Amino acid sequence: MRKPRILVARAIFPDIVDRLREHFDVEANPDDVIWTPQELAARLADKDGVLTTGSQRIDAALLAAAPRLKICANMAVGYNNFDVDAMTAAGVLGTNTPDVLTETTADFGFALLMATARRMSESEHYLRAGQWTKWSYDMFAGSDIHGSTLGIIGMGRIGQGIARRGAHGFGMKVVYHNRSRLSAALEAECKASYVGKEELLRTADHVMLVVPYTSASHHTIGAAELALMKPTATLINIARGGIVDDAALAVALRERRIAAAGLDVFEGEPSVHPDLLTVPNVVLTPHIASATVPTRRAMANLAADNLIAFLGGHGPLTPVNQPVAGLRG
Repeated sequence: MRKPRILVARAIFPDIVDRLREHFDVEANPDDVIWTPQELAARLADKDGVLTTGSQRIDAALLAAAPRLKICANMAVGYNNFDVDAMTAAGVLGTNTPDVLTETTADFGFALLMATARRMSESEHYLRAGQWTKWSYDMFAGSDIHGSTLGIIGMGRIGQGIARRGAHGFGMKVVYHNRSRLSAALEAECKASYVGKEELLRTADHVMLVVPYTSASHHTIGAAELALMKPTATLINIARGGIVDDAALAVALRERRIAAAGLDVFEGEPSVHPDLLTVPNVVLTPHIASATVPTRRAMANLAADNLIAFLGGHGPLTPVNQPVAGLRG
């Protein structure tokens, strides 16, 4: 019997590719080329499965060009690169990598919050430019984290991890807004109180976004929401590009209507809105919240595990849909 054929759409750890070769006929991408949708479709025409990252869009047009495709295993917890409805209708399974990146991403979210509140990027650029010649009482004076109010929009696993760090580690008052309220036990564990979105924006000293991207969450934070925030507040986005209206945020930052922002994700990334590059009071990082070697390895291995389990005749480990048209033969 022939081995199932799979595509590894981006460069990943070579030993994990070797592991996949034990089970599959693998076409890899060690040069990490970003293929056009047409090039990706051509490579998937004879494939049974694909290991994707957020940079591969799986939609109806691609599925029509890949009649043998049965599974798309995303090396990410988010899957807004998947047209889930089109995949479900076509009988193609999608999987993701939840849990394995929760604590690492929560660490980074809190690191980005601290860097933003304490103006670390601004002060480093100042120092590197040779402008530091003396001490002054207000030089890069930022805002406190300990004892302040942390507002979290999106209280899933990562949001809960950030809440625990804030409440237990820094004595922060934690408020949150979510599509559904947490259980009383989880609220107690996180020391978090549920509030409406407007109340959160009006009262929080630091607003953290950890909400999944959907059409409903597009521009969760726009000009109107930014106007509700304190002029001393900071905004942190580790969720997905499109959750924030980046153009409106750049205006708010330039006009100092909020104090600062920390962004790990952007609309249209890897492109960044040019106005965000010209304001000093923003910390910018290139979508690296899960970027530790152990966590990225765990993500790649879980994506591989989903491919091995499913194409080996077993159930997937972390499905995101249940195809209704019957899996492709």
